[in-house]
Amino acid sequence: MVNVDTVYQTVLAIANKEQRGYITPQEFNLFANQAQMEIFEQYFYDENQFSKIPGNSTEHSDMLDLLKEKISIFKRSLNVPISSSTGQATLPIGIYRLGNVYNSAYGNYKLEQIDESELQNMENSIVAPTAQNPVFVTSGGASNTYSNIITVYPIGPIAVVKVTYVRRPATVNWGYSVVDEHALHDITASQNFELHASEETSLVMKILSLAGIAIKDTTLYQVGEATEVKKIQQEKQ
Repeated sequence: MVNVDTVYQTVLAIANKEQRGYITPQEFNLFANQAQMEIFEQYFYDENQFSKIPGNSTEHSDMLDLLKEKISIFKRSLNVPISSSTGQATLPIGIYRLGNVYNSAYGNYKLEQIDESELQNMENSIVAPTAQNPVFVTSGGASNTYSNIITVYPIGPIAVVKVTYVRRPATVNWGYSVVDEHALHDITASQNFELHASEETSLVMKILSLAGIAIKDTTLYQVGEATEVKKIQQEKQ
């Protein structure tokens, strides 16, 4: 976890050093959440890329292992009840990526995920879903980035499934109160970054880049981008 006040004060110090003006708490919170999500989403792209190349056997140096460690912070699992009449279950809000769905009644048997067209084909064939070989489809998600409803087939036999997933990071907030026209940090109203502690520098630099874009200041943007490019190059070596 990365302390939101530490990042904010560092961003302000660098921006002031470059004489680029004051970044308000409201602006910082917007940039902070965008930066956090950009870094978070990059994990999954990088995980896919690094899985295609040989790893590093040196302890604490393999990039794929490091990425899995960063993602593990957000991994969750829970048992979800299935409606006996509809076969549906509503998943928690905030799921970023659905992992696996298991039927614990049959020794944690993994359910196959299929789409609606595959389901229609299966139901009209001799390989229709059974209690021993169930499947599921996803739907819904009008207010979420990921489908928040699963339907298990066949409907009826399965009462509970175990679901694994990766949740989204909590919304970052540098909380504050105004005293003598100055914003003072309020820890009770704040939410820290939930990313791995090693991401502190990346967060600072990405927020500076976003601030530079917002105020159309190429110098401030370049301050952030230069460090970010250097970090990417080091990771690829």
